[in-house]
Amino acid sequence: MSRKVISTANAPAALGPYSQAIVSNGMVFVSGQIPINPASGNIEAKDITGQTEQVLKNLEAILVASGSSISNVVKTTCFLDDINEWPAMNEVYGKVFHTDPPARSAFEVGKLPKNAKVEVEAIAKLNED
Repeated sequence: MSRKVISTANAPAALGPYSQAIVSNGMVFVSGQIPINPASGNIEAKDITGQTEQVLKNLEAILVASGSSISNVVKTTCFLDDINEWPAMNEVYGKVFHTDPPARSAFEVGKLPKNAKVEVEAIAKLNED
């Protein structure tokens, strides 16, 4: 089984002992992304809309560094600190995953790292050559 660690400066560095993503057997497994702006190292957006936008930018940067893209995502898992904000998160999410969206699960959780409002992890296939 092949296994390649992915790391890019275009997304936030891992906050612990994990990789931004792992490529294995033609698939990319992206760790949960929170809304840290990689340029500043901080969460800048205060609302769920802005935070979701940043999370999806981070996710896309890692996918591109992995040799994949948003359009190759087959599954996401979304974690929200307040499920009542799901409609606003979903509106932003739908703008990014507008055609043939991936399978998805969404959960409310007690608390996210750095008090983020949203975190998204993804599984994608690699680009076909």
